[in-house]
Amino acid sequence: TYNVRHGEGMDHRLAPERQAAVINRLTPDAVALQELDSVTSRVKGRDILGELARATQMHATFARAIPYGGGAYGIGILSREKPLAVRRVPLPGRDEARVLLVAEFEEWCLACTHLSLDEDEQIASADIIRQEAARTAKPFILAGDWNAQPDSPTVKRLDTYFVRLNDGCSPTWPADRPTDYIDHIALANNGAAKEADATGKTIDEPLASDHRPLYIDLRLWLNR
Repeated sequence: TYNVRHGEGMDHRLAPERQAAVINRLTPDAVALQELDSVTSRVKGRDILGELARATQMHATFARAIPYGGGAYGIGILSREKPLAVRRVPLPGRDEARVLLVAEFEEWCLACTHLSLDEDEQIASADIIRQEAARTAKPFILAGDWNAQPDSPTVKRLDTYFVRLNDGCSPTWPADRPTDYIDHIALANNGAAKEADATGKTIDEPLASDHRPLYIDLRLWLNR
């Protein structure tokens, strides 16, 4: 998972190719992306997710959260495998609308989100996300910028239904000197996998975005 700040690095230079280079070094099966601009004035009409998809040779799936600057601002997923189905689920956000993007693949689902800064809205979102995870019999992975620390009520609420795979990883924000641990990847306890093995790390990338990317190597043995 990677909050890419519309392609802008810590030096305030718009250079999504640097973020693509990070992704290419890791060669992931899928990436959950937050803070994407789609043809907005802020990025001079560029499609940031499209550029990342072309640079990584991955499929792109975008979900608009809000209209912004003549275009759209939201979240997205890059994947090696083309999704079989996609759904966009609205989440609470009074000051800024939030969404959950769910991509279903042949043997698993990936959900991406960027939660509200408001704790009450985060907790309400957690309950909606749990309901979405319960809709599938496939392994359901939730990834994104939760805007919440591991000891927060929001994360504790999500921990009642999800197992966080990045427990023990280092902080992710701000990228130059990280102090906050607000990006997470978790697996739903929905009985789809009989066994899971995960190792994770926060990637040492201090420049390409204001967040550091979080990487999980996950192996699943499925119940069939």
